[in-house]
Amino acid sequence: MSAAGSVQVRRDLAAGRFEILVDDVVAGYADFADADGVRTFPHTVVASEFGGRGLAGRMIEEALRVTHEEGLRVRPACSFVQRYIEKNPESAELA
Repeated sequence: MSAAGSVQVRRDLAAGRFEILVDDVVAGYADFADADGVRTFPHTVVASEFGGRGLAGRMIEEALRVTHEEGLRVRPACSFVQRYIEKNPESAELA
């Protein structure tokens, strides 16, 4: 990964997903859907050329932070999101 400032997480409301960008290129995304005060994360993807950099974890950390700020609960239908919450107990209050 290049300079620290080259990685950012954004939410694409039209696509219904959080995205992580490296040098302005979408490196991965986490789909979500909101219903009845619960945000479900069914799918998380990081492109293979960006793998092994911890990008999925950074993206999910930000997605969970935003979800918590919005007062929503989390349904981690995606196995990556489920494992992230298990490994980061401070996120467990959302699930």
